[in-house]
Amino acid sequence: MYYRIIKSNCVINRCLEWNFNLKSYNPLENAGSNFIILLIIKIIAMKTTDSKTTKETTPRGVTKPKSNAASGLTELFEEGLKDIYWAEKALTKALPTMVKNASSVELKDAIDNHLTETEEQITRLEEVFKIIGKKATAKKCDAMEGLIEEAKGMLEETEIGVVRDAGIIAASQKIEHYEIATYGTLRQFAETLGLPEAATLLEQTLDEEKGADKTLTEVAVNAINLEAAEIE
Repeated sequence: MYYRIIKSNCVINRCLEWNFNLKSYNPLENAGSNFIILLIIKIIAMKTTDSKTTKETTPRGVTKPKSNAASGLTELFEEGLKDIYWAEKALTKALPTMVKNASSVELKDAIDNHLTETEEQITRLEEVFKIIGKKATAKKCDAMEGLIEEAKGMLEETEIGVVRDAGIIAASQKIEHYEIATYGTLRQFAETLGLPEAATLLEQTLDEEKGADKTLTEVAVNAINLEAAEIE
């Protein structure tokens, strides 16, 4: 007569099955088989226990990390650099469109000047990559992509002139605020990681972003917003 021994591993949703003849089974003669059976049962029990432990320590609603997710501050710092590197490159393509659509000479000059700064910032980021011994690599920045798309949409929704200029400033300052937050964080990461040269380079870019934001505010407050408010 044959008896089937089945041990189910519900976590990985698989079953381990094996058969043996009970009549011919002799504990002494089949010591090796007996040992293997016990070992398999123990392994399955351990997997089940580990799975239960994992479930208990992973709260419901918590996002499961990717296999290549950052596990340390150094990796998080590198990911941040890749993100803003992509963002700055994307801006070099978007800013010229803003210049063409602006009517105010002051606004055109402000954006043109920042375009030059952006190109220098890209070079600076490449230097930071060298400091940490990594190749400069761009990773798509969803936030910047969204901000640029929003800026393009704003152009279609505003009449050419001071109203569009006011919209360009609003969209540009959203971008500046994102960059200020990003460079401020990366600079702090660099300081914490003991990378003073990288921190200095990132600080320089951070100051430029703050300066660009201030310039846009001045252009808006001193003329454009007032003129746009007079249009009915």
